[in-house]
Amino acid sequence: MNVPAPAPTLSPDQADAWDALAATFGAAGIDIIAEEVHPPEQGKGRVMAVIGKAGSGKTLMLSQITKALLESGVELISPDYEGRRRKDRRSVAILAPTNKAAFVLRMRGVPATTIHRILYTPVYDPEYEKIAEWLTGTGERPVIEELSDTALDKAKAFYDVHTSIPGALATAGLRGSDFIQGWKRREDGLDVGLIDEASMLDEKQFEDLREIFPILILFGDPAQLAPVGQSGEMVFDKLAAPQRLYLNRIHRQADDSPILDLAHALADPELNFEDFESMIRSAARKDDRVVWAERVESDLMARSPVLVWRNATRIRLIHAFRTAFGAPGDALMPGEPLICDGLELPLKHRKKRIDLEARGLIKGAQVVYLGPGRKPGFSRLHVIGAEDPRLSAASIVKIEMPDHEEPFIPYAARMGSAFLHGAAVTVHKAQGSQWPQVQVFGPDISAAAWSNRSEAGVPLWKRLTYVAITRAQERLFWITKARLARPAGPLSIDDLVAKAAPLSLDVQDDQDLS
Repeated sequence: MNVPAPAPTLSPDQADAWDALAATFGAAGIDIIAEEVHPPEQGKGRVMAVIGKAGSGKTLMLSQITKALLESGVELISPDYEGRRRKDRRSVAILAPTNKAAFVLRMRGVPATTIHRILYTPVYDPEYEKIAEWLTGTGERPVIEELSDTALDKAKAFYDVHTSIPGALATAGLRGSDFIQGWKRREDGLDVGLIDEASMLDEKQFEDLREIFPILILFGDPAQLAPVGQSGEMVFDKLAAPQRLYLNRIHRQADDSPILDLAHALADPELNFEDFESMIRSAARKDDRVVWAERVESDLMARSPVLVWRNATRIRLIHAFRTAFGAPGDALMPGEPLICDGLELPLKHRKKRIDLEARGLIKGAQVVYLGPGRKPGFSRLHVIGAEDPRLSAASIVKIEMPDHEEPFIPYAARMGSAFLHGAAVTVHKAQGSQWPQVQVFGPDISAAAWSNRSEAGVPLWKRLTYVAITRAQERLFWITKARLARPAGPLSIDDLVAKAAPLSLDVQDDQDLS
């Protein structure tokens, strides 16, 4: 006999959303209260959205729903390995649009990955697939000639803590190129999909997800910026009223965040930009988690970009950053931040594209340059937020210069991954990411306020400000003047090298793609 799981402590609006989601799952054969699952039935699909601003408890809801589904017997779909399909199996995948957004969730205990990692699945070498089946509890302990019992024990101990197949195999002394033969586009549908940062989804991504997941639950913030070209609308805006579950109560954090206080003050229709800056100055006098700063801190730019509105501002700040650190005019320095601008590979290299994208090198990915690769045009890279961050790839690096129409290109393979410099980014590109410390370039927000532009009926400066300041997890710097502080020391990659394993695609990455 199953004992009903205790319900989490939720506010009234969260409890209403929980009940609606429990009913949705129950209609599809997943009873998260009685912890029972039944085989899926055709035609039982549904899309729901949990909508709320920062601090309303969306992440708590996502975490609790994930926990309830897993405790009910629903299997977690991992991008690293997917066991054999069974007719009676129920599964869930927790997804985010970007590596950084997925990384933020994982740091909060939610086993998330990117949408792209679920669209493509790894193809394992049959010999090593036996290890994966054993680790996930669907097979017997294998006997592998190349691996000792001690190595297998290490793999099992690692998997029991981290539930990562590649990590477990790496602990046993294997590299990705040893056991992953390639990647394939997913053909079969899945079951339940929980999607964070749904305000970033465009129509095409939304339709792709609906094809894969009969039950799709979106978690989104209506105050963020909509994808470019969607007239200020998010995909959940078009859902019917019963499909939209609103979290209206703002929950105080244990540390009573002044950053969230500022974010929610923007909802006041009477608030103007000058009054908002006065609120920031007042908050900075009371709490050191808000800083009224007259200059940009160049040291912070190496790991968290300055957030701006205008491209011209972004380019000037990047140029100032490189000058401050003494970057050469014809090359990158190890430690310089980059943003992936897409993969420029022809159709015949589709497998290479899938390999790189599955490793986290997707458009918008934040990357740190580690140094040149073994062949001209290749770069060693650390992909921020990726589960296996180190790789080497053919690179086309573009550094835009003030008052120049064409960018400066220090590295240019014939084809490969395209990058822009990442010391400063637009607020649009920062959406979905968070950093411990964030610098917001106030003069640009002021320019947006003076422009009197609106998006979906809301002043543009308020939308930009809301997204920008809620990127800060711990400390917000509000920059008031176009000045750059001198760096305290040279650029370094020591913090990244200490955390990362050796390059796992070393054999296949520095190859000629012509």
